[in-house]
Amino acid sequence: MEMRFPLILDGATGTQLQKRGYQGDVSAEQWVLDHPDSIQDIQRRYVQAGSRVVYAPTFGANRQKLEERGIFNQTAEYNRRLVALSRQAVDTRAWVAGDISPTGLFLSPLGEASFEELVDIYAEQAAGLEQAGVDLFVVETMMTLADARAAVLAIRSVSDRPIFVTFTCDESGRCLSGTDVAAALVVLQGMGVSAFGLNCSTGPEQMLKQLRRLRDYARVPLIAKPNAGMPVTVDGKTTYDCTPEEFVRWVPDMLQAGTAIFGGCCGTDEDYIAALAKALKGAEFVRPAPKYPDLLPAATEKDVCYLPVDAGHGAVVAGAEHMEDGLTEAMEDGFPMAAVAIDSWEDVDALADCQYMISKPLCLVCQQADLLEAALRVYQGRALYEGGLSEEELKPLAEKYGVIG
Repeated sequence: MEMRFPLILDGATGTQLQKRGYQGDVSAEQWVLDHPDSIQDIQRRYVQAGSRVVYAPTFGANRQKLEERGIFNQTAEYNRRLVALSRQAVDTRAWVAGDISPTGLFLSPLGEASFEELVDIYAEQAAGLEQAGVDLFVVETMMTLADARAAVLAIRSVSDRPIFVTFTCDESGRCLSGTDVAAALVVLQGMGVSAFGLNCSTGPEQMLKQLRRLRDYARVPLIAKPNAGMPVTVDGKTTYDCTPEEFVRWVPDMLQAGTAIFGGCCGTDEDYIAALAKALKGAEFVRPAPKYPDLLPAATEKDVCYLPVDAGHGAVVAGAEHMEDGLTEAMEDGFPMAAVAIDSWEDVDALADCQYMISKPLCLVCQQADLLEAALRVYQGRALYEGGLSEEELKPLAEKYGVIG
């Protein structure tokens, strides 16, 4: 099969499993393995309705989530078995995506996890998915940029398959951690993801508003996988208020906003996918033209910050012992970006510890490729670079982290 746009994903998995008896008393992954006919029936219906990509039921099959359910040392096995169920269900009629979700862990100061701990958790799951033979990876329902970056780096350590990333956000376009999804787009497309978008969060009308914002920054196809409207409780049961017909009403506008990949999240079923297939029949993907082609696409962890090529910075923050005070001053001066010298491993650790202070684009000043890479890993944004490294040394870092030299 050739990946052509517009591309249709599947619909909901969780709410469909609930309709088939899943009550949440065990992990969804364990329940699926105990009731394989349920997931296979769901996925066969999606493919018959028009899905060309189905998500393997591996949403919570990372080590952190499995251990929270009392499942230890079975990450790779779970992912292989779950992928096998999807592969058997769809045969060669659709691609199977390895589905990766948030760990639920947070970096300091919100939590106690280190970034490398996140990468390690995701790498274990990604390796299992790669061994299972998934066709692509989907990193979905992301709420923090750290989780998404860690997942992408982990996948790239074991696979060169396409990576789709989708975030969930509020009506203002911000995630639980305060990250603007436009900033997440700029960071992750710099890291080489194949497509970026939104899932869950809202119904299609509300999601369209954010897709239109993302269009201005997108260099990759956008993804829309909304809920079937907003959940409401009727007679003690959760239902969704958007019909399949209403769900696809916004498809033409989403296409104009640069959306190339469509699917459904909570509350959707095969009827919504069939409606998407009908609405997209004969449609063409409108690749968005960059709004700021002559500006540098930098981003902090929370905000997108396009800069002119000649943007300057103030005094370079140098020395781990001066990092906090230096960043405080740099955030308050009148320059459009801040510069931080990375001359030692202590500087890298200090940058990681002080990251919560950064509110303007960062320029890393460094003369050693290994130190620069370490700083790029811990910095949860898209950085600029200043220094004496050669183009040959910078190229792999630009491809991996999106650093702008």
